[in-house]
Amino acid sequence: MPYELSKGVDHIASIAVTLRCPVCRHIGTFAGLANCHDARWGQTVSWTQGLVRYHGGMRQCPNENCNALVFIVLDPQKGLVEAFPPEVIDFDATDLPPNILETLEEAIRCHSYKAYKATALMVRRVLEELCEDKGATGNDLKARLQNLGGTITVPNELLDAADELRLLGNDAAHVKAKDYDAIGELEATAAVALAKELLKATYQYSSLVNKLSLSRSPKSPAEAGAIQT
Repeated sequence: MPYELSKGVDHIASIAVTLRCPVCRHIGTFAGLANCHDARWGQTVSWTQGLVRYHGGMRQCPNENCNALVFIVLDPQKGLVEAFPPEVIDFDATDLPPNILETLEEAIRCHSYKAYKATALMVRRVLEELCEDKGATGNDLKARLQNLGGTITVPNELLDAADELRLLGNDAAHVKAKDYDAIGELEATAAVALAKELLKATYQYSSLVNKLSLSRSPKSPAEAGAIQT
């Protein structure tokens, strides 16, 4: 949507907006900066909608460990229109290998900028790196994903979904693929969600179980005796 300043500009106190920080990924209420008012302008979007008043200005992440700055465009009647940097999909980075985490983050950044075909490509790379990390072998990714089922313990449905992600990545890589132009927000969002679940099942469930087991382990012989009684 173009935000041309077609109806004049004035300045007005900033309006707080709730969004997920693109840096720390926490959801919070982003307030404006002190002595930094919003620009306000009007734009005729359509004959039926008439004149819409937009606000544009800086907001700051309320997380004291972050304090990232985000520029927003706001429709006071409907809420947030755009943010830069844009909001990102949340994910749990716990116990993910560094190279896989970096690739997943890149996929999510592509998604935030609406580069959906690039998102599908990066999700496919996540699968490649997962297979390499777990020692899955095969002449191509399809064969490696089949072999992956023997090296990790995950539901068969997730392995089936991983093969669908492989096919989606193939479509994103080849302009002549029949589904190339069909890869949009819905497909890219689903791809990231499935990749997150596959990584969670591979790296994070066992970690949670181990932490629970450690928390239940007796700390001393006296405690062990108390538990037995």
